[in-house]
Amino acid sequence: FKQKKPVSELIGQRVGPTVLLIFTGEFIAIVFGVFLGIVAAWKARSKIDTLVLVTGLTAWSMPPFWLGLILLTMGRGMFPSGGFVTIGTTFSSTFAMWLDIGKHLVLPATTMAILLFGAYTITVRNSALEVLAEDYIKTAKAKGLSQKGVLWSHALKNASLPLVTMIAMDLGFAMGGSIQIETIFSYPGLGRLMFEAIMQRDYPLLQGVFS
Repeated sequence: FKQKKPVSELIGQRVGPTVLLIFTGEFIAIVFGVFLGIVAAWKARSKIDTLVLVTGLTAWSMPPFWLGLILLTMGRGMFPSGGFVTIGTTFSSTFAMWLDIGKHLVLPATTMAILLFGAYTITVRNSALEVLAEDYIKTAKAKGLSQKGVLWSHALKNASLPLVTMIAMDLGFAMGGSIQIETIFSYPGLGRLMFEAIMQRDYPLLQGVFS
């Protein structure tokens, strides 16, 4: 109703930025979550384990809008505070364009990654602790396999199933969380489009986004 354009056209223009945001945030969260989860399991019941657990629980419990505002304030002057690309800029190459997109992606993707990695860290830690107590792990140690080899070659592979399940479930959560993140950072994705449609009472556009 508001923009006088087909709903499919408006959604098509916003899908790319949202997909890029979600997958970038997910990738960062998975890398840090797996690494810290394995480290915590390796150093179970130590100060490092406690620190990782506290960090993970704190990140997991943060509201998206609050964390976004904090990072927006901290990153002011270092990274763009909104948008997908710098408006009015003529890029000399494709690399320059993607570099500019990357700068705009830093703050929203970091926000999403922090919100997700806490759950991944705790899941990997708990799952790895269960695996490390299995008999085949003791056999691997008895054969002389190093602690690093036990962790990465045996424990991580067998502890990854709960993580994969959680990642698949979190894709829906990431889409919901992107509404707040994209609104805070004025990021032109599906979340921002949904917010604009709600504010403008554009019901056909809302129905298209929800579907």
